[in-house]
Amino acid sequence: MSSSTYTKKAKANPAAEAGKAGYAFVDDRLATSSFVKKSLNKVFPDHWSFMLGEIALYSFIILLLSGTFLTLFFNPSDREVIYNGSYGPLNGLKMSEAYASTLNLSFDVRGGLLMRQIHHWAALLFLVSIVVHLMRVFFTGAFRKPREVNWLIGVGLLTLGLLEGFAGYSLPDDLFSGTGLRIGYSILESIPVVGTWIAFFLWGGEFPGHGFLNRLYTVHILLLPGLILALITVHMMILWHQKHTQFPGKGKTETNVVGSKLFPTYAAKGGGFFFLVFAVIAALAALVQVNPVWYWGPYDPAQVSAGTQPDFYLGMLDGALRVTPGWEIHLWHQFTIPINLLFPALILPGLMFTALALWPWIEQRFVTKDYGYHHLLDRPRDNPIRTGAGMMALVFYAFLLFAGGNDIIAKTFHISLYYTTYAFRAGLLFGPPIAYWATKKVCYGLLAKEAEELEHGSESGTIKRLPNGEYIEVHRELNESRRLLLDPHPTATPEQPEVTRQTRRAAISTGRRSRLSDFFYTRSEPEPVATQDDADTVREPLHRD
Repeated sequence: MSSSTYTKKAKANPAAEAGKAGYAFVDDRLATSSFVKKSLNKVFPDHWSFMLGEIALYSFIILLLSGTFLTLFFNPSDREVIYNGSYGPLNGLKMSEAYASTLNLSFDVRGGLLMRQIHHWAALLFLVSIVVHLMRVFFTGAFRKPREVNWLIGVGLLTLGLLEGFAGYSLPDDLFSGTGLRIGYSILESIPVVGTWIAFFLWGGEFPGHGFLNRLYTVHILLLPGLILALITVHMMILWHQKHTQFPGKGKTETNVVGSKLFPTYAAKGGGFFFLVFAVIAALAALVQVNPVWYWGPYDPAQVSAGTQPDFYLGMLDGALRVTPGWEIHLWHQFTIPINLLFPALILPGLMFTALALWPWIEQRFVTKDYGYHHLLDRPRDNPIRTGAGMMALVFYAFLLFAGGNDIIAKTFHISLYYTTYAFRAGLLFGPPIAYWATKKVCYGLLAKEAEELEHGSESGTIKRLPNGEYIEVHRELNESRRLLLDPHPTATPEQPEVTRQTRRAAISTGRRSRLSDFFYTRSEPEPVATQDDADTVREPLHRD
């Protein structure tokens, strides 16, 4: 009886038997069982902020899928043709084949306009998620040792994403994108000595050049995506090896990870989240119009688009160009260095991205001399100086972004364009320092409130009268979870003794570094409380080779 039952079960599951046989075949030759088992048991934290990086990854996958569709119909040629398509207002006009194929994609290819908009919205979401993900990493201190390399990769991904976005919206060769290319050409020409040669080489001659769209198209679909894919792969490999950071809490220490296993919990969540991201992008593409190239018309070097704004990731550059005075340096009455182009378009972004990339070393090595490993994250309030610096940078970026629409603002509110520009210049000078000061005050105020709560307990709302007639409020003792949240000091890691205020000051010998250390350092933190894991969490030890 048992034998026949076993036979029936085996026959009822041929797919399972085939899968086992296939797995055994691969494992016998590649010995993958231990790696697969270890990978499936890998633990990921459950905090919502870690999904920001996943949004960037899923958006990039959608970009690759939608971009593959668009390459089948787009022709990146600047050869002039006469348009005779479905969009009547442009019939009979001369335009490049690139613009004509974009119009055909939008009006004559089934699903073409939807795919164009999916591609554009996915690109915007990709860059937004990278920016917000970098903000999360910055404000929580996730860039600290041993994750400095991954921070550099993140900054590199943001830079490549900006270049990829600029190349993508420049390809349709409409009046809007052509104006952007003309600005890019002028920026390259502003580089002293070699700028003219670089621009001439890339464009194949004087603007608008010959064959530039073909070269830009190759960069857009091959070179930049390949580099982005390579950096994402390296980023994920480093993350896989180093384990994930996590916020302090019950049962969380510097030597473990508390969360969900990769399989089946995290894999199911990730798969569902991918389709949710895809659904949101598809809904935006279907309901919200973006980049209607047929409104701008074909590019004409004698015309410039008015009333149009670039995507947010280039708005800062446009705003910097608009608010910079028309400064120029004339040398020997023969050479001119256009500071009004060189500084806002190249020097300023270069300084900003360089400071962003080097921040882990600025904070850890030069200022605090903190050489320890950090796997537990800070709350933004725990480091008021870092948080204030981040808010200062965000306010500076916001002023530049809105300055890119100074003409729209002036027209909408009936304000002089000159006064609007002056207001943005003043905001760039005074806004960031005010934001830094206010953010520091808020963070220190929150820390003082928490210190009082740690010392006296939480407010209960109950008023008690003492025998001497005095009225006091009764405070409740903090529970374990709340106390650990307010004072989550990690233990010293095996690689480096615990760094305290005294050891930090002793390590910094020079007066300047001592002052900087005092300026950056916020507060000391106590030892963690050993607790049992909840039933639905998994603890994974950290191993270093």
